[in-house]
Amino acid sequence: MMYVVVEELVPEMSAGEHSNIGVIMFAAGFTLMMALDVALG
Repeated sequence: MMYVVVEELVPEMSAGEHSNIGVIMFAAGFTLMMALDVALG
């Protein structure tokens, strides 16, 4: 679900030949922030 949202709503991430890198990094950052929120909140 997150992949579809990022690909459709952030067109700059899907531009170019390495379009999956932006989505993977977005997902990694989102996961990290959620883990920190749960651990520290």
